[in-house]
Amino acid sequence: MSQQHPSQSTPEQPPVAEPETAEMVTAGSVPPPPPAPETDTPASLRGRKARGDRLKATNPADEPRADRQAAKRKAARIWLAAAGVVLLAGGAVGGHFLTDPTRSEEYIALSEESAQRQSMLEKSQDDYSVMKEDYNKLSSGMYAREMKVGEREEAAAKAEADVEKRESAVSAAEKQKAADTISDGTWTVGTNVSPGTYTTAADVGSSCYWGIYRSGSNGDDILQNDLPGGGRPTVTLSEGQDFKSSRCGKWEKQ
Repeated sequence: MSQQHPSQSTPEQPPVAEPETAEMVTAGSVPPPPPAPETDTPASLRGRKARGDRLKATNPADEPRADRQAAKRKAARIWLAAAGVVLLAGGAVGGHFLTDPTRSEEYIALSEESAQRQSMLEKSQDDYSVMKEDYNKLSSGMYAREMKVGEREEAAAKAEADVEKRESAVSAAEKQKAADTISDGTWTVGTNVSPGTYTTAADVGSSCYWGIYRSGSNGDDILQNDLPGGGRPTVTLSEGQDFKSSRCGKWEKQ
């Protein structure tokens, strides 16, 4: 240790003010903090922001970590965007080199089958048109034939009606002729035969006999009789008489 000489005096240093401690600072010695600026932020958001500020103030070591995470997220977004661009470019380039589907064997086979079906359809349509035309011709011909058949049927019906009329006339004539014809036997005039003059239809033989009797006399009252022996004898008959012919053939009314 050095010894100070009495002749050398040490200059006095000014007193250094000691820092005021928390105990020494009184409420009246520190001015009040300025009021917080008014903002439009809701109280809930202001509270969250204040809590975030306190957390940052209390955890200063977390700030670099948050910056690193934000940088990572930004790098990831950049990487995804770049990957999308690459994929799009690759798809465009790859699509340029993709095989044309219209050149595949399946497509060609389906195209050929479709063409065959179209050809068959067109042929069927042509055949249908031809058949329809033939059908129309046949229908027209059938209609014409049906018209002719109808005309023939009408003509046949008319002819049949004429035939029936003629047959009726002939039948009536035959009936009349039958009524005006006398064969062998005994007949009552006015009942079995009609009155009139009768002659044999052919020459008679030698065995021919005819007789006229009063009707109802049973041949006892002879009015006229004869054995002509030949030729074509003639008799006149009246009502109220009976006429008998034997082996003379038929007598026809004149």
